[in-house]
Amino acid sequence: MEENGVRINKFLSEAGVCSRREADRQIEAGKVGIDGVTAKTGDRVLKGQTVTYNGQVVSKEEEMILIALNKPAGIVCTAEKREKNNVIDYLNYPKRIYPIGRLDKDSEGLLLLTNNGEIVNKMMRSGNRHEKEYIVTVNKTISDSFIRGLAGGVPLVELGVTTRKCHVKKLSSKQFKIILTQGYNRQIRRMCEYFGYRVVKLERVRIMNIELGDLPRGKYRAVTPLEYKGLKRLIADSSNQPVMPDTNKNHSDKKYTDKKYPDRRAK
Repeated sequence: MEENGVRINKFLSEAGVCSRREADRQIEAGKVGIDGVTAKTGDRVLKGQTVTYNGQVVSKEEEMILIALNKPAGIVCTAEKREKNNVIDYLNYPKRIYPIGRLDKDSEGLLLLTNNGEIVNKMMRSGNRHEKEYIVTVNKTISDSFIRGLAGGVPLVELGVTTRKCHVKKLSSKQFKIILTQGYNRQIRRMCEYFGYRVVKLERVRIMNIELGDLPRGKYRAVTPLEYKGLKRLIADSSNQPVMPDTNKNHSDKKYTDKKYPDRRAK
């Protein structure tokens, strides 16, 4: 820990509680304490001090968790347990984690989850231009002009933006591969709709250096040490400005081990 301590929001983020922005909200709500005193925004945590969140001691020594899930369609990428079919209840993971970014409810494929807020912040900043690769199936025969149009940048009128140029490759008469460095809401579906196509199936197969591979649908695995080493190298120079992941504010590890949820680990 730094000699003059670290800001309380950074402490919570590095401990995997939530992002810095969400930490500021929790501090303002009076849910965070330092040595028994309610913390204020901007407070610093010194070596040897005890931090609590919702009455529970927060430890920065918690082992980092980073897992890859092959998300089925119909599962919602939120840690809000009040949301039906949320990914946290679906996974039934024994410790507190939350998704890095999102994957539409109707989409499937690779989703990363972690307890490390710093990784979330670095990976979710669109300015960092981290690659995500998708295999997309549409409802009618793909034309060359459609592929060129997707690759050249597409106006998303509802959002008031134009997508960045990207790599697109036709795989079959109705299927293509696309690599994005942005993450607008339902971006690929909106891009296809602009040209009169409808997405039938959308699967994410890669996030940066981490690939879906042959991980069975609905199962998860730990990110390997080699993958994590590569990931750290890719995000080393990334901006780390606060980004709020979708985290559950009222969670407990006990809920995550409820036996009514099946074991989703890849065997």
